[in-house]
Amino acid sequence: MSDDEGVDDRALVSRHVAGDRDAFGELFRRHRDRLWAVAMRTCGDRELAADAVQDGFVNAFRRAGSYRGDAAVSTWLHRIVVNACLDRMRRERDVLRRAGDAADIDVVDPLDRHDAAETALDVWAALARLPEHQRLALVLVDMHGMPVSEAAAVLEVAEGTVKSRCARGRSALAELLGEGSPGRTGPAREPEGLS
Repeated sequence: MSDDEGVDDRALVSRHVAGDRDAFGELFRRHRDRLWAVAMRTCGDRELAADAVQDGFVNAFRRAGSYRGDAAVSTWLHRIVVNACLDRMRRERDVLRRAGDAADIDVVDPLDRHDAAETALDVWAALARLPEHQRLALVLVDMHGMPVSEAAAVLEVAEGTVKSRCARGRSALAELLGEGSPGRTGPAREPEGLS
């Protein structure tokens, strides 16, 4: 058991800035899984997500002195990792364009056809087709259960903008999921975790 386990996140940032070598490691331990999940859902690619999480934590480590405390540490870390994801995805798109391959990153594994996996892959593929701003809002609010106010802070937009992006994204997802299944005549199925 670490000595830092009972210490709140803001105190850990302060300790890190003051030179405590273990404080940032505890922040990493506390937040890495959730930030990894956000990066995976944002990037849709394991390698890009891993690189983005690493970039995000390195940036947070280096810039901890700029943390003002006006948002929760988790919100601050989410913002840094989401920005790292966007940077990685833009670089990846630029590399693909320069290579002459304008195709989007394919997140669907056509060999995995079990029902639960198929639904998850359908949702991932549909998410990948959404505009970036809608996808990010849905990932944070609907998939990670982040309050709209916190998602607004992470994305650095107004709460109403997050709500609007989520509503538009949900509508687009329902349409995309409805069009993707041959022979489907009823309304689109409601994907798990995207209510």
